[in-house]
Amino acid sequence: MRENHPSTTSDDDQRSSLLDLARAEISSNSKTRNYGGFPDPGSGSGPSEPQAPFPDQVLENVLENVLHFLSSRHDRNAASLVCRSWYRAEALTRSELFIGNCYALSPARATTRFTRVKSVTVKGKPRFADFDLMPPDWGAHFAPWASALAQAYPWLEKLHLKRMNVSDADLALLADSFSTFRELVLVCCEGFGTPGLANVAAKCRLLRVLELVESVVEAEDDEEIDWISCFPESQTNMESLVFDCVECPINFEALESLVARSPRLKKLRLNQFVSMAQLHRLLLRAPQLTHLGTGSFSATEPGVVGELEPDHTAAFEACRSLVCLSGFREIWADYLPAIYPVCANLTSLNLSYADVNAHQLKAVIRLCHKLQIFWVLDSICDEGLQAVAATCKDLRELRVFPVDASEETEGPVSEVGFEAISQGCRKLESILYFCQRMTNAAVVAMSKNCPDLVVFRLCIIGRYRPDPVTQEPMDEGFGAIVMNCKKLTRLAVSGLLTDRAFEYIGRYGKLVRTLSVAFAGATDMGLKYVLEGCPNLQKLEIRDSPFGDGALRSGLHHYYNMRFLWMSSCRLTRQACQEIAQALPNLVLEVINDNDEENAGDDIEILYMYRSLDGPRDDAPRFVSILH
Repeated sequence: MRENHPSTTSDDDQRSSLLDLARAEISSNSKTRNYGGFPDPGSGSGPSEPQAPFPDQVLENVLENVLHFLSSRHDRNAASLVCRSWYRAEALTRSELFIGNCYALSPARATTRFTRVKSVTVKGKPRFADFDLMPPDWGAHFAPWASALAQAYPWLEKLHLKRMNVSDADLALLADSFSTFRELVLVCCEGFGTPGLANVAAKCRLLRVLELVESVVEAEDDEEIDWISCFPESQTNMESLVFDCVECPINFEALESLVARSPRLKKLRLNQFVSMAQLHRLLLRAPQLTHLGTGSFSATEPGVVGELEPDHTAAFEACRSLVCLSGFREIWADYLPAIYPVCANLTSLNLSYADVNAHQLKAVIRLCHKLQIFWVLDSICDEGLQAVAATCKDLRELRVFPVDASEETEGPVSEVGFEAISQGCRKLESILYFCQRMTNAAVVAMSKNCPDLVVFRLCIIGRYRPDPVTQEPMDEGFGAIVMNCKKLTRLAVSGLLTDRAFEYIGRYGKLVRTLSVAFAGATDMGLKYVLEGCPNLQKLEIRDSPFGDGALRSGLHHYYNMRFLWMSSCRLTRQACQEIAQALPNLVLEVINDNDEENAGDDIEILYMYRSLDGPRDDAPRFVSILH
């Protein structure tokens, strides 16, 4: 599953809010402070005589004013651990709350600790849920959080949710509770439909951002509502409207009217039911757009051909501020020349849904000299990647997705295009590359030519595939990446790997925070190297690998410092998992079966382990066993 808004931002530059939440709750006497219009949680209702502030009060007031300038969650977490007065002051000045795991603490604990929050981000299921490795009704329900936020933060302005189960009732509660609500972003969420969206559109009259990214929007014929028509009929404050994942038709006349009365609109991403002719009308209404998702990019209206065809090229040419282009879900390649006028200014281009050939793509790429972010299908072929390398010298992020992910096929991209990118795009900071073959030499070249890599994800499709030229394991290639790329924080490994590759990661990957392992590994010693050698490791995702109980036990010293560990289709036993649960009581160990029966055998299909301040959750389904 792909997020349809390319971004190089990492969500791991902090240990999450759990660092400061883990401290004991500290009570303090009421002090005179400027609460910026919020209620003073410690003040009484009766009159009081003015008093000269104590010296420590003055210092705390100064500290609060200073902490307002701290924007990094990492810095704020560190500040809250200095002493009690810093702990109190940091809580009173934090306006943005980030929860990396909705089960890591209760909503009540979060809202009690932080009383002045205006923006909340909550994440639910782990990333491997995107690959259908987790049963759909596992949990991550937003309802408890919605209720707590509605009571604690009536002034809430922004809400970002990722991989959460959100109902229409949750959205209705948000719309009724937050009078100044401005921003709702739902990424990879599910459980809601058009009735919930209609409530948000109708009642959140200050709404500026509504983004539905890779989410599943329920579309029942008897419950479907024309939610686009529910926005206020007056001029709106909309700046971003993203609904490309909504798989049902929309009222185009209402959409066109909404775009026309939204002069601040900068980002618009359309679903596949918006045709090229309709896109043309929208572009004429909103030439100020900077980010555009094109919708289907095909002619879906019969009779709109020949001389009646709108001038799409002129419509794009009028959008002089356009820097980000995506969409193309049902692309008609003959329309691609229409985007030529905007290519010179593009810094981000997402063609990860456009199944077009290398020749067609090269005509576009050769115009994109300013491109920094590029997502594409492997239909671009090595030839197309060579064109990218020759043109896009400022490229910072590249993602190449497979058209066909089966192991039997021979993919159209290989080490040839990969090495060309490393030679031509030396400012590269992030790469995700799916392929059926890769050589150590090409990966070593990438490590030397692109030393600023922060994210390196190489997904060799197929089980335990060696270097096709030398038939050697891919150890030296991945070893070179962790040795030469000193800024690396995220790494995904695959292919035939021995313990030597993991020894390299443990020895040199000191900044690695996220490690993903798929169809790779040899013995338990490999994982032991990683768990003992990577002090900053926060997320460890392992699937279909031979690691067993010994590997699991080797991380006892580090698990409290991690956000989560995921192991599926490995060689774990229930006894070893039980030992971890007893040794580390503040960790939650969930054993997940892929059926509705309770876990009874000794084999472990999925282990999902995470830290929690409030113990095991109370909404686990029958196929989840929580070990104690």
